[in-house]
Amino acid sequence: MQIHPEPLTPEAFAPFGDVLAATGPHRLINDGLCQRHHDLARLDFGEDSSPPGRAGISVFKAAPRALPYEFDLIERHPDGSQAFIPMSDQPFLVIVATGPDMTPRAFLTNGAQGVNLHRGTWHGVLTPLGAPGLFAVVDRIGESRNLEEYRYPHPWLVVEAGLAPAARGI
Repeated sequence: MQIHPEPLTPEAFAPFGDVLAATGPHRLINDGLCQRHHDLARLDFGEDSSPPGRAGISVFKAAPRALPYEFDLIERHPDGSQAFIPMSDQPFLVIVATGPDMTPRAFLTNGAQGVNLHRGTWHGVLTPLGAPGLFAVVDRIGESRNLEEYRYPHPWLVVEAGLAPAARGI
């Protein structure tokens, strides 16, 4: 089964999480030399979970992948959100799934975008498309496992870095 990645936009990604990018409204700070793009994500660290969690920042170093990209594993974090902020300017794939049949969608970042996945959102593993694949990750730190995995019975294939047919008007 094949899917085509679509461009990562705030509107298309809204059901799954938040797009983190230095675009749109901002305010100038630091004597007018810095743009602050304020409060871009709804962070959730499971304060209402038992046991409660707290915010943590980690650094992930992931091996680069290439298209076509085959996958059969997705995961979710039921106790908190998870944000991926690239520390390089390389694009990466963001794979998410929803619905009773867990149909995946693939989004392609532009290399300057990060994402915050809402609590409980099914998503693929970290998939940088170029080296170095270095990310700051903001997520829940706590005593619970906060990880569920799902394997598709048959793998999916992300086949091209262009627009999905629907986005091209086909």
